[in-house]
Order: sequence, then C-alpha cells, then structure tokens
Amino acid sequence: MLENRLHHSKSRIQELEQQLGHSDQWVSASSGMTRVREQVLKVASTNATVLLRGESGSGKEVVARAIHDASQRSTGPFVAMNCAALTPTLLESELFGHEKGAFTGATDRKAGKFEQANGGTIMLDELGEMSIEIQSKFLRILEGKPFERVGGSKPIVVDVRVIAATNKDLEQAVKDGVFRSDLYFRLRVIELRIPPLRERPEDIMLLANHFLQQFQQRSGYGPKGFSSRAIDAMKKYHWPG
Repeated sequence: MLENRLHHSKSRIQELEQQLGHSDQWVSASSGMTRVREQVLKVASTNATVLLRGESGSGKEVVARAIHDASQRSTGPFVAMNCAALTPTLLESELFGHEKGAFTGATDRKAGKFEQANGGTIMLDELGEMSIEIQSKFLRILEGKPFERVGGSKPIVVDVRVIAATNKDLEQAVKDGVFRSDLYFRLRVIELRIPPLRERPEDIMLLANHFLQQFQQRSGYGPKGFSSRAIDAMKKYHWPG
C-alpha cells in the first residue's frame, strides 16, 4: 500500500513537471511541495497578484519563477528584487528608476525594475520592509496608474504581473501602522504558503545531494556523498528558514 502511494506521488510529480516545465532549482518529492506545484499551475494561467508566505530560504523565488515560466508572460522578463537589501532611498531608485541629476551620483537616467519587467513578471521579496512612502507609489502601479522616476515628471505606465513575498507578519504590520491596509488587500489576491524544510523532511537528502552535485560541477572536486553521521544530523536538524 505504501509502495502504491509512493508510485502515485512520483507519477503526479512527473506530470506536474511536464505541465510546468522542469526546473533544476525545484528539487522536491514531498506532498507539501507537490500541493504548491498544483497551486502554481492554477494561478499561473491568471494575471492575479500573488502573495507568497514562507520563511527565509524556503524557496519563494523558485516558486515565483515557476509561476512566471508557466504563465502567458513566460517570454517576457522575470525580474526579482529583495526590498530588504537597500535603504529606502536606493530602493525607490531601483524600483522606479531615476532621472539624471535626481540625486548625488545620478549621472545618467536609469530605468527601474518595474520598467525592466514590463510585459513580464516582477518578484518583490521581503516587501514588508518597504517604507510607507514607497508603499504608496507601489500601490499606484497595482491600481494601473502611472508613476514617475525619481526626479522626473514624465508619467510611466507598465504592464507587469506582481508576485510579492514575505516572511513578515503583514497582518501585525498593518495593525502597527507600518504597512498600508489597502496595499495588503491588493497584494493578497492569491496567497500561497511555502512550507519550511522541517515540515517536509523527505526533501532534506534530495536537496543535500543536489547541492553537493552543484558544488562538484562548479569546483571539479569534493566529497562523493555523505556519511551516515552527517545524514542523521541533517535529518534531526530543525532547519529554521
């Protein structure tokens, strides 16, 4: 009976890979991630905004890329941006672009990530770190309204599908007044939860061997496998994030 369930699970994974397109980055055999694949297939055909919830390192960008690749926008650009990696000033410039002379060091006009993603998909990771000012500008884009580059006055309209990702409690952020409630509801049209690795232990060794092979291919050397002690340690680890 167990063998039948395993066979059915493998067959379903192969079927989903054929429908979604196989990704070298999507390494999983767990039922939790199989459900995520099924959800990806459903939402990819829409143009709806998607909110991905999950801990850091759970694979949110891999899921976002799969949504893009399975959508009608797959021939367009896929642009990923980590909102927590930059100061508010630099983040605004990266997202919306800037005009020459807009600030010290702005020696040329620069198109932002939204312009770069026109006709495709933009994935904004850790968007809970956005300032209120940037949230307001971002909301205008979700509403289909034009925006301006930093230091500019020319209205720009883009056709972009937004996939947002966060490990932050946005509901609490709304209550605390640091995240706009109207933006929250605009983003949460479709919500997908990515389970952490500790909830899908059957993926631990798959991922470990995958990364070991990557290391060997890139470096040309390295161990051929894992000791029983190392395997036991990985299986017992809590895997936060």
